[in-house]
Amino acid sequence: MVDTTPIPPQPAAGATPLAAADLPSPDALKHQARRLRQELDKSGTKISHAKALELVAHQLGYRDWNTLSAASAASAAEAVRRHNQTQLQIGDRVAGTYLGQAFNGEVLAVQRMGGGHVRVTLHFDSPVDVVRFDSFSAFRQRVSCTLDEELTAPARTSDGRPHMRIERRLPS
Repeated sequence: MVDTTPIPPQPAAGATPLAAADLPSPDALKHQARRLRQELDKSGTKISHAKALELVAHQLGYRDWNTLSAASAASAAEAVRRHNQTQLQIGDRVAGTYLGQAFNGEVLAVQRMGGGHVRVTLHFDSPVDVVRFDSFSAFRQRVSCTLDEELTAPARTSDGRPHMRIERRLPS
């Protein structure tokens, strides 16, 4: 049996897809496909929802719905990451852990870095002992650390814990 389903239109040769940063959320794109399907249905052209999703993808310059959906989801995740990091401001009061020790402190510096990372300098309310040895201590009260989009250090201790994790903001 031969499949007679028409081949969906392809973007024009050399067409540039809409930049991922400019894409609506996957839910908004699905809603757009639903509206397209409803409008075509009013004019007597019935298409499946899957076909409508593919048409939306082609309109935006993407090869297919899966490619568009992945780009849109990545864009949404990037927006969340940017939101988390832009919320961290000089003077913020934060709580978290540093080398396994709980801390409360103040953000003294924030520097945006590439790859979704941010470098922060914190001043702890109380010095934190960074040595796990009964007969020796080394206290730190001001530290700088690189954090990822979840405000967790990619660097790990030998037992796998992140060097630093900012868990929540405290009231000022």
